[in-house]
Amino acid sequence: MLRRYAELLRVRHVGRLLTGTLIGRLPNATAAFAIVLFVRAEGGSYILGGLLSGGYGLATAVGQPLLGRAVDLHGQPRVLLPSALLSAAAMALFAVVGIEPLPLACAAVLAAGLLTPPLEGALRALWPSVLKRPDRVHGAYALDAVAQEVMFAVAPLVVTVLVRTASEAAALLVVNALGVLGALWTVLSPPARRWRSEPREAHWLGALRSPGLLVVLGAFFFVGVALGGTAVASVAYADARGDDAIGGYLLSALGAGALVGGVVYGARQWPGRAERRLQLLLAGLAAGYLPLLLTPGTAAMTLLSGVAGLFLAPALACSFVVVDGHAPRGTATEAFSWLVTTFGFGAAAGTAASGPAVERGGETGGFAVVGLGGVAALVVLTGFVRVLARTGHPRPVVEKDRIGGAAPGFETERQA
Repeated sequence: MLRRYAELLRVRHVGRLLTGTLIGRLPNATAAFAIVLFVRAEGGSYILGGLLSGGYGLATAVGQPLLGRAVDLHGQPRVLLPSALLSAAAMALFAVVGIEPLPLACAAVLAAGLLTPPLEGALRALWPSVLKRPDRVHGAYALDAVAQEVMFAVAPLVVTVLVRTASEAAALLVVNALGVLGALWTVLSPPARRWRSEPREAHWLGALRSPGLLVVLGAFFFVGVALGGTAVASVAYADARGDDAIGGYLLSALGAGALVGGVVYGARQWPGRAERRLQLLLAGLAAGYLPLLLTPGTAAMTLLSGVAGLFLAPALACSFVVVDGHAPRGTATEAFSWLVTTFGFGAAAGTAASGPAVERGGETGGFAVVGLGGVAALVVLTGFVRVLARTGHPRPVVEKDRIGGAAPGFETERQA
């Protein structure tokens, strides 16, 4: 099962790029959880924690496609490292000043989100030039999703350990310092330094002129709602049981379940169209989220969280293939960044909606937001599946090595 992953990891630079981008994305992966914990420690309410966390996610969503387009135009080092430094500085300011004065705290959180480097889009744009072959690129998308779930499984525990051994403010500072180191390790790699985007058609909409891409983005907005809602709902579940660590356990179980699902999914090539497969995966994702509404005891709830995560990494990996197939030429980083953006908008909406839902309905109200998000994602993709089929017809293209010259063995048909 793991042979495919081992083959990919033996390719030069793959391990470094995965490691660097994962560490660089730690601040974004932990922000929803860490900000809520910090606000609560400072005496703030769940509503304020949800709003600040949602504001961070919203600002990240706004910044990702803008910075992604800048990467396509100017290269990776000139954009990724400066944005990582500025984002970390803004979050450090928030950790130092706390929630008073509130306007300064809000400004710091929004700046940290807006300047979050688009490492996800940058990594996925690098894969063709590093791996050369389409089958390996699709395998790398699955490996990327699996590695991302390792991060999401470990990251809440890292925050929990930092909080217990130091403080909530220290957790914010340490995680963001690690993010800068990860971005630096990535941009100093030869593939990142030499990468150049394909020629692109000048158009103000950029990647958004693709109808198929818009459908995927709409569906993953609601996947983001579900995932964003779990952060606040998990904290509320833990708070109701008098142990903050339980929230970390639930989020880690969700990530662990996604890791298992991603490993199984990425270990083989799947037949049929990726668009149809994505529809089935979102159905499984929705079915996994709904039982969380039962909010049973801690052991059972942790198990349900693990089951709920099983389809998350496979759905993400499949979405990368669909996005790649529907992105206009020369907009790779921007297209993948739009996926991060809509996911972030959804997560921001989910965390913001979960705050009032928890205040009124307890943890059950929070997990209701999660379940509704999963169902809505399936409804959107199913309602517009014909658009994906109509706009995803194959056309012949020769993929160019974005470092320079043609990529050997990479002449293929791509889903346009």
